[in-house]
Amino acid sequence: MASLKSYFSAAVFSGLTILVAAPVALAEGEVNVYSYRQPELIQPLLDAFTKETGIEANVLFLDKGLVERIQAEGVNSPADVLLTVDIARLVEAKEGKVTQPVLNDPVIEKDIPANLRDPEGEWFGLTTRGRVVYASKERVTQKDISYEELADPKWKGKICIRDGQHSYNIALIASMIAHHGVDYTRTWLTGLKNNLARKPDGTDRSQAKSIFSGECDIALGNTYYVGLMLTNDREPEEKEWAGSVRVIFPNAGDRGTHVNISGMALTKYAPNKDNALKLMEFLASREAQEIYAKQVFEYPVLPGAEPSDVVKGFGPINPDKLPLTDIAAHRKQASELVDEVGFNDGPTN
Repeated sequence: MASLKSYFSAAVFSGLTILVAAPVALAEGEVNVYSYRQPELIQPLLDAFTKETGIEANVLFLDKGLVERIQAEGVNSPADVLLTVDIARLVEAKEGKVTQPVLNDPVIEKDIPANLRDPEGEWFGLTTRGRVVYASKERVTQKDISYEELADPKWKGKICIRDGQHSYNIALIASMIAHHGVDYTRTWLTGLKNNLARKPDGTDRSQAKSIFSGECDIALGNTYYVGLMLTNDREPEEKEWAGSVRVIFPNAGDRGTHVNISGMALTKYAPNKDNALKLMEFLASREAQEIYAKQVFEYPVLPGAEPSDVVKGFGPINPDKLPLTDIAAHRKQASELVDEVGFNDGPTN
């Protein structure tokens, strides 16, 4: 049977990218990473890991279908560690039975807060991103806005948002259900729908563009997109969009701002389990947290670790401490509510 290194080096798949961390003088084996996240975003992390440990890190990137791929590979899967974004994908991996628990690891459990990891040890958060309000610097003087307030008629015709069924919005709606219940959230979602300036559409970047153009005054988006746009030298128009908005952290003064995560999991049949655990411990460390967070403009989960200067410029975040498992438990209800109120049809009056 071909070696894993040969497998990664020779593989060519549609929509798939393979990268291998630069080898060091004293090789200590390898670890294979399956990633939903673009290779250029995680390569600095893996290079630092290889430099520190001598373990070569191979990366397979696929923008969809990683869980199905691992399922299809079965016991012969070369995957050791899964890196992904969004609680939905981590739960999908667990429910798809492609992960295994990491229990009683003193390094990982010390560095990753309990509400940002699976109680059964099958996934762990690495960074967080806030689902925040983008507000026009020119037209919005209000400094604090709560999620609940987005249903207030004073915002009628002034809010933009992407597809209500997008995982970012489903997670937020699920958090509202966890905090307030289904009935309240149904009423809230209807109020938010009626305050929209248009039908839900586009990406989080598109919402900033809509504020810049004057189509709406506020929007919901993730913090890291503002960082990506502000530093996008290849598309300078995005700098203008991002420069026109101010980041407001909803509910900062009470329960905190809703956050989602990027995270990691140990795969079920990891052939290099010891090296995989070393990588996971490294990814939980302060050094790796800061490298990763600065690459992707997110917040480290390790208390005391620093985000990028760009992210610091948004101001301090007070994250909601709601366990992510609670959000995951209400995702189906959230999706049903989006359809029930016809959210994606846009405002009705």
